[in-house]
Amino acid sequence: MKVSEKDVRYVEDLANLELTDAERARMVKDLNSILDYIDRLNQLDTANVAPMTQVSDRYGDPARTGTARFEHALRADVPGKSLGREDALANAPETDGVFFKVPKVIER
Repeated sequence: MKVSEKDVRYVEDLANLELTDAERARMVKDLNSILDYIDRLNQLDTANVAPMTQVSDRYGDPARTGTARFEHALRADVPGKSLGREDALANAPETDGVFFKVPKVIER
């Protein structure tokens, strides 16, 4: 399967992007290059490769099960000190006192 310029234009429209002709041509080329590489990977013989649920399986503690296998690589999820609303809004160019005000960026 190859990506066509029509496919890129469709995604461009869905994502509200405006690509130049050169950017669109490069996108077609890059996406087709990625698909070609995936086709090459699909040609590999993986019959003797043990299945993994994820790449990090090889780094887990085999003596444990589930997420406990990776506890050595994780820190505790402890809430830290954060800015209060007044401090966060203090340097905002424009605010209504509750939220940051930003210019509209999507015209459609």
